[in-house]
Amino acid sequence: MNNPVMMHKRAYDLTDQLILRVDRLLGRLVPAREVSGRPTPSAPSSEASTAESATANEKPLTAGERQHIAGLMRINHAGEVAAQGLYHGQASVARQPAIRDSLLQSAREEGDHLAWCAERLHSLNSHTSYLNPAWYGGSFALGALVGLCGDKWSLGFVVETERQVEAHLDEHLALLPAHDVKSRAILEQIKQDEAHHAATAAHAGGEELPTIIKRAMTLCARLMTRSAYYV
Repeated sequence: MNNPVMMHKRAYDLTDQLILRVDRLLGRLVPAREVSGRPTPSAPSSEASTAESATANEKPLTAGERQHIAGLMRINHAGEVAAQGLYHGQASVARQPAIRDSLLQSAREEGDHLAWCAERLHSLNSHTSYLNPAWYGGSFALGALVGLCGDKWSLGFVVETERQVEAHLDEHLALLPAHDVKSRAILEQIKQDEAHHAATAAHAGGEELPTIIKRAMTLCARLMTRSAYYV
């Protein structure tokens, strides 16, 4: 027999939602809690031919290369922290349940990216950005502000954000040493996911953002990337 109490669906008030947001923040900032729902793209493939090919192309990295790669991956990790903040902020004020669910699904996939970048940084004996709390908090506030403008504008913000991220990933792929197959595999999968997020948001009715907003987004992204590379 079903228990009526167990069947009751809890309604979350503002305090409950704040606690959930803080828990998500901790999950994004504490490396031990960064767990991917999908295998890391750089992990050895179950197919021998693919694994052998990756191993054959892999060469030892110099100290300078490791430092440079760590800087690039730290930027990408910080970007994923910011993406979590944006999606959570937008989802918290989304008007349509379907759009809210779509935003949260994208956030979960960004969480995979976050874990993959953190894992790569760990393998390089490096650290994530010390500014991550600022990236998440500022992005959450920005996401909520954009979301309050309406779902179509919120989706348009997703489209433009992901387009800029794709361009940024192309730059990083070009900057990686050719023999760093592990980082390359991670960034290529992330780029594929970001393109899917942009296409999904556009299909759902995202509005094209004004040029001035796009330029402001580009400037903010430059500030984050230049800071996260070192800090």
